[in-house]
Parts: sequence; C-alpha cells; structure tokens
Amino acid sequence: MEKAEKIWLNGKMVAWDDANVHVLTHALHYGTSVFESARCYETGKGSAIFRLRDHMQRLHDSAKIYMMRIPYSVDDLCAATREIVKINKFTECYIRPIAFIGYGEMGLNPGKNPVHVSIAAWKWGAYLGDDGLKRGIRCKVSSWRRIDSAMMPPAAKAGANYANSVLAKLEALNCGYDEALMLNARGTLCEGSGENLFIIKDGILITPPPAAGALFGITMNTVIAIAKDMGIPFMREEITREELFLADEVFLTGTAAEITPIREIDGRPVGNNGRGPITEKIQAKYFDIVKGKDEKYKRWLEFV
Repeated sequence: MEKAEKIWLNGKMVAWDDANVHVLTHALHYGTSVFESARCYETGKGSAIFRLRDHMQRLHDSAKIYMMRIPYSVDDLCAATREIVKINKFTECYIRPIAFIGYGEMGLNPGKNPVHVSIAAWKWGAYLGDDGLKRGIRCKVSSWRRIDSAMMPPAAKAGANYANSVLAKLEALNCGYDEALMLNARGTLCEGSGENLFIIKDGILITPPPAAGALFGITMNTVIAIAKDMGIPFMREEITREELFLADEVFLTGTAAEITPIREIDGRPVGNNGRGPITEKIQAKYFDIVKGKDEKYKRWLEFV
C-alpha cells in the first residue's frame, strides 16, 4: 500500500503514520467495527467520488444494526471525505471510512467505550487486476458458507462479518483461484468474498434476493439501474450451484472490484470463457458513469 500524507481521524487531519490505536481497542479484539469503501475517479470536470452519500448512509445503517452511535452526521462524513481527497492531492483513489469501538472497558459489553471514526484514502487500481476486468477471473465455490442472518447480520458491513470472507478468500487463493463464491446456509448462491454476484441466462440478468444473505451493494444497485435503462430484463431469484455452472455470463460487482467478469468456476468455463457481451456492455456504461461521461447519472457524482 502506498502511503498518503494525511488520514482523517475523529475530526482532525493526522499524519499517515500517526493514525494509531491502542492494542486494547475493543474492535481489535471483538470485531466491533463498521466500514465502507468508495472510489474517487478523474472526470472531465475534475475528480468526483461515486455515490459518496449512499456509502456514508450505509455506514450509519450498519452502525445502527450494531447499536453503535457514530458521532458524525452523513454530511460531516461527506465533507471530511472530500477534504481527505483534496489534502492528499489525489485525482483518483480508493477511500476507506471506518467507525469502531475504541479502548476502555474490555469484555463483550462495549457500552462505555468511545466510538472512533477514521477516513483514509490511497491509490489503488483494479482490485482483481486489470486483466481480470478484460478477460475475467477464475473462481471457486467455497466450502465456507456465508454467515446467516439468524447468527450475524449480513446486511451490516461490519468488520466481524469479514472474518467469514477472509476464510473463503484464502481457501480460493490456496487452491489456485482468484476469488471465492459463497453459498448461504440453504446451499444457494449468495455473493463473492467481498462482492455481489450476477449471472446472465438467456439474456436475463439475475442476482440473488436479499433473503439470500448478500450485502446490499451500492455497485449492485447501480448495475440494476443501468440494466433497467438499457432494457435488459432483470430479476432477483435464488441461484443454485448448477444454474451458476450453466450461466451464459457471470460477473462480480463492488466498489473495489467494480464490474469484474468471471471466465471460469470450479474448472468449468463460463460461456465463451471470457467477458460476455452483456457484461461488457454494462461494464462500459459503468465506467462511463463513474468517469462523468454520461450526464444522465451525474447525480451520483460528488465533485471534490
């Protein structure tokens, strides 16, 4: 990771190397944190952060689920994010806001501990590789199941939840794949280790319903809007592993992953073993939008 100059921490700009926490920070021991990811893109009218307000609202929503009170409003966090991009002189960057329960009482009750908030940004290219964006990646259906809402809240983007994702990701990498795909407790498809999942079959775009246990993705929501505007039929439907193997096209979505095609799953080629035509069409429109080339979607851009 390439260091930036400053990180926003509890309302102040601090040097990158000084943005530290105590080793007895509650979140370090119990995973009591919620976080977000956002991207800033260079456009013809200057740098703009894609759907920033939606990301900060989701941060607040995740905190509410975990009964964590963030001491900054959505407006405060949006302003701080614009400032962190400016002060580090970024034209494009990845942004990581996080709220976490800090040092104080130890034990499972964090009620007396302060909630800290940080926003960092750094240069980060394609999460799954530039080649993956063009040719597609190789995925493995993980033996680890996605957490169930009867056990933990998958609708919250919480640090604790991602221990589940780390296990799936490591398994996929150790088996020679690029990414993991996760089933839910019922055995139907849920999402990638950190991305939402779409398949295309007979020209229809399909993603699992909320009850499948996937995080409500902002990039996922963007893709659904793009498909609607393009006249691509869309539905939310449970997806079995067999349907996944027989899909014409498959791709992942996320702030980090953007729109990443999948060319192979468990040794089986997907479609033409590369980026499919509908995936390519949606991907091209997505990058036009985030780079400010489509005025219809300018409401999603928050200029720095």
